[in-house]
Amino acid sequence: MNGDFNDNPFSSGNEYMQEAPKQPQPASDKPRSGARETAWRLFSTEFNGTNLEIKPTEEKMPSYVVTPLGAKVNRVLVAGVLTEIEDRGSEEEHMWTCRVQDPSGNFYVNAGRFQPEASAAMASLVAPCLVAAVGKVRLFRREDGNVSMSVRPERIVEIDEKAYMEWVLETAKSTWTRLKNMRRACGMPDATVDTLVSMGVNPAEAEGIIYALDNAEPPASDIYLRSIQNAIRKLLPDEEIDLGIPGDAPDEVYIPGSGFSAPAAPKSEPQMGKAASEDAVLQLLEELDIDGKGAPRDELERRAESMGISSIELEEVSNSLMEKGLVYEPNLRYLKRI
Repeated sequence: MNGDFNDNPFSSGNEYMQEAPKQPQPASDKPRSGARETAWRLFSTEFNGTNLEIKPTEEKMPSYVVTPLGAKVNRVLVAGVLTEIEDRGSEEEHMWTCRVQDPSGNFYVNAGRFQPEASAAMASLVAPCLVAAVGKVRLFRREDGNVSMSVRPERIVEIDEKAYMEWVLETAKSTWTRLKNMRRACGMPDATVDTLVSMGVNPAEAEGIIYALDNAEPPASDIYLRSIQNAIRKLLPDEEIDLGIPGDAPDEVYIPGSGFSAPAAPKSEPQMGKAASEDAVLQLLEELDIDGKGAPRDELERRAESMGISSIELEEVSNSLMEKGLVYEPNLRYLKRI
């Protein structure tokens, strides 16, 4: 696709997913008022872990959030399974909110009267289905200091599986690049925007990395490696992939034709086979669903662990069952058999 997101009819969503991400503006250039910002591809883990915000210093200039890996974000492109949608407004003024599940968690997408096109599109969506949304990020800081992140969509559209897998691949590649660049910066005590740019980091990301390091503790790698690992499992469902933890010296995992490789630690044998684990989890879901809401996540994890299924393996099995359409998440605290 050569045009912009807003210029396409999206019969399937494939055209947009084939678009290469636009390069951010150089750090020395001020964004033009009304200029369209880059739509970053982020997994929900990185998106929801964000708590840094850069507010505009001049009228009509954009605001940004800075993710733990240094993405300086005004707009995002997200994709995943629409698992829940609700109109919390009125007949006169709709306020749609939905939950979109990607390989690492959930995005929350909200649209009202100031997003008329997206609001109209959301009115016709029926969960569960695959969707893609592009829009502005919103950071809300509560009185207790906690932060919640959401997307205010310019457009949201139903897509097919091919389009979703393309988004997963591009997002895994960009997350891996940001993780590598952040780790390089953490190893340079006197790192600056200019030194990172001279090493090939794009200016907007270099600005974000330095801002993140100046205003927060360096991030741990394991949560982002796990997001990439889950993404690769969706792309290569028959492979047993384990990215391990930072500091190991593992082999490479390569996705043919993608140009993407990521470290993979040696595989460990599961305590029971995949099919047996899936059957055990399905049985647990039935046993623990005593009120029709689904199985509570904490109790499911406790019972699974007593059967020799670790929390990591449970997450893998749950993802596999969701991919097969056998289970879904009615909300963050429950997993329910379909």
